[in-house]
Amino acid sequence: MASTAALGARLRRDGFLYVLLAPALAYFILFHILPMAGMRIAFEDFRLFGKSAFVGLKHFRTLFSSPGFATVIANTLILSTMKIVLFFPLPIVFALMVNEVRSSVLRKFVQSVAYLPHFLSWVVIAGVWIAFLSPTAGGANELRRFLGLPVLDYMTSKEHIRWVLFASETWRSIGWDSIIYLAALIRISPSLYESADMDGANALQKMRFITLPELVPTMVTVFILNLGFFMNAGFDQVFNMMNDSVISRVDILDTFVYRVGLVNMQYSLSTAASLFKGVIGLVLILSTHGMAKRVTGKGLW
Repeated sequence: MASTAALGARLRRDGFLYVLLAPALAYFILFHILPMAGMRIAFEDFRLFGKSAFVGLKHFRTLFSSPGFATVIANTLILSTMKIVLFFPLPIVFALMVNEVRSSVLRKFVQSVAYLPHFLSWVVIAGVWIAFLSPTAGGANELRRFLGLPVLDYMTSKEHIRWVLFASETWRSIGWDSIIYLAALIRISPSLYESADMDGANALQKMRFITLPELVPTMVTVFILNLGFFMNAGFDQVFNMMNDSVISRVDILDTFVYRVGLVNMQYSLSTAASLFKGVIGLVLILSTHGMAKRVTGKGLW
């Protein structure tokens, strides 16, 4: 009875907040939780009409014995490591730099310019980068000609295409991803910096002993959440920037699922691949959360 009364009091007190939460909750239920029931076809020979026969782990065995699947997994792991692990400190550095800008007008201008690419679709971004890296009239190769360097076709170069994906992801996301760190910087008490000034600390010491420790809980949370998407190497980006010359270096799990499921209509096999990806993501989140709790005392919950 006491717990029911407490729940009722909480609902009356925070009812408006729960109303605001309802659309997001409905979205996740409709598009992320209920569709999970369809994952059962990973264990069936799916038939659009008629009863689907249960086949156990048949499609998983087919998946793991596929000659190209190892390459797909390797590409996914490499690109995800570049985009998540290598990219992770960049928004933090950008937020620290923006936070040091004293002119409010200049700060707002820099933030606006940095945020803008996030609102562009990957179709537009791919067009911009393909044009910029064009071997005939692209700005990158015009600069190389000016410096006396040979022209490079970045988009068809197996050596450069992964770095093109990393650079374009950084250009698109560094500003937007820095917002959460800027918010964390704002909540740091000014009295901490005032005390440091009285002790004679310089800017580097204040960053090392005040700013970065205060950012650790936010950094841990963001890193754990990012690891949950580790196997999502970016379907929209890769699909729009991939071509036959570099497919062996950028064909990832999501493009594999698209090709097998929607193009070849092997729905059970593609669902098995998606389920495999989801399980890996769940394991990464739980394991990273556990390690973070032991090391820093902070986690997702």
